[in-house]
Amino acid sequence: MEGQEFDVGEYVDQMALLLDLQLRDEYRDGVVANFERIKAIAHLVISFPLPEEVETAPVFEP
Repeated sequence: MEGQEFDVGEYVDQMALLLDLQLRDEYRDGVVANFERIKAIAHLVISFPLPEEVETAPVFEP
């Protein structure tokens, strides 16, 4: 999918169909806006470089 822009509106529509979710028109724009925010946050997370020697923790302990 490299080189293609992720269409959040299309994603929301397809997931609603897949989940058999009756997404009313008055809520769709808000759902798309929230997924745009999620996309921006996810981009920040995945664009952060990690050193190769970093290992995942088996248990999260704050």
